[in-house]
Amino acid sequence: MTNISRRSCLGAAAAALALSLPLAAQAQAPIVIKFSHVVAIDTPKGKAADMFAKKAAELTKGRVKVEVYANSTLYKDKEEMEALQLGAVQMLAPSLAKFGPLGVKEFEVFDLPFIFDNTAELHKVTQGPVGKLLLSKLEPKGIRGLAFWDNGFKSFSANKPLRAPADFRGVKMRIQSSKVLEAQMRALGSLPQVMAFSEVYQALQTGVVDGTENPISNLYTQKMHEVQKHLTLSEHGYLGYAVIVNKKFWDGLPADVHAQLEQAMKEATEHANKIAQAENEASLDAVRKSGKTTVYSPTPAERLEFKKATVKVHKEMESRIGKETLDAVYKETGFDPAKL
Repeated sequence: MTNISRRSCLGAAAAALALSLPLAAQAQAPIVIKFSHVVAIDTPKGKAADMFAKKAAELTKGRVKVEVYANSTLYKDKEEMEALQLGAVQMLAPSLAKFGPLGVKEFEVFDLPFIFDNTAELHKVTQGPVGKLLLSKLEPKGIRGLAFWDNGFKSFSANKPLRAPADFRGVKMRIQSSKVLEAQMRALGSLPQVMAFSEVYQALQTGVVDGTENPISNLYTQKMHEVQKHLTLSEHGYLGYAVIVNKKFWDGLPADVHAQLEQAMKEATEHANKIAQAENEASLDAVRKSGKTTVYSPTPAERLEFKKATVKVHKEMESRIGKETLDAVYKETGFDPAKL
């Protein structure tokens, strides 16, 4: 064989190898799911996201790699929904208040004050046919809803005691972007201020806002108790999340990977809901022990006064949320605004 023909053979072999390596690497490369969220790693949502990542890797035997970006490190809560729709991230777990501004106003039923008295009532909705119907309404937006994750029931905090509706008069209260939450705060006489979650601590510290509403785990892990002198355990509203994925990305996954990820999500959801209550109880204990915040538990009579002051929000928001959705939730929970 001449030197020319030998070089030709070697060149052909090298070219074939160069072509085959990317294909082999591509075949072995895992499917990457970027999962962005805005809360701390040690919150119920943070722990559940990490659990999903672990289970996804296990059940797919490494075919899927979930990269979790916590604490607004990738996107702030005002940016993340658009990032998902554009495909810049594949998965989010935004709070339910985020879907109203997206145009799916039925989700704002979760923002109504005192619509759930306990977790059992809540789960009749989130884990039943009403919850599935709500998630399906996201599909026209290019979003597939996978599950609801609990965080907990919200309580009011401020730098003054909030023991009766009259105490809210003129108080600047931070809220998420939600017409229902805005109406709730106005019904109490306070001044609602829409603000990104990542900005709340500094706003409380500097007096830009006077107070806010949060499950206790968010209050504690974001150190808001350090800049809030009073906490009222009102448990007036629910804060939960919908785990969502870019629909185009999800529809493009192999069928067996779908099944494995759905199982991973089921296990992560059970974990999320199991730890949410325990995390909030532990955080409340830590807030009490810190000595920085006075914690007040309303009496049944005081709670009833709060209910009476805010029940009008249900009627005001009926046309926005939809009577059909409201009635479906009332049927599951037994809530009757006419009795207040």
